[in-house]
Amino acid sequence: MGEKNNYHDLVVWKRAIDPVPEVYQLVKQLPKEETYALGDQLRRAGVSIPANVAEGQARQHHKEFLQHLSIAKGSLAELHTLLTVAQKLGYVTPAQLEAIEQKLAEVTRPLNGLMSSLRRN
Repeated sequence: MGEKNNYHDLVVWKRAIDPVPEVYQLVKQLPKEETYALGDQLRRAGVSIPANVAEGQARQHHKEFLQHLSIAKGSLAELHTLLTVAQKLGYVTPAQLEAIEQKLAEVTRPLNGLMSSLRRN
């Protein structure tokens, strides 16, 4: 699973962009007092994942790409943590969390695979 010519072609980017609308929908159901705190953090973390994949792919060197993929992986963990907090606070149902966790797992597999491929090269 090596580098391709365009980030749009990467499976990891395609899968990373999929949960973004769901994250935005979940933010809309947060209480008003959370819109600019938890809501902003959720949106930033969600968008950061595909954005870092895209930016990294556009870089000239594998090392830079790997660094951006590492940032994307950190944003993925951050997003999951924030969603878990939202669920624990009663803002997100367990079923909603489970549904988005499945999508995040679909990002993790190709992300780890691409990182391993870049490390080998």
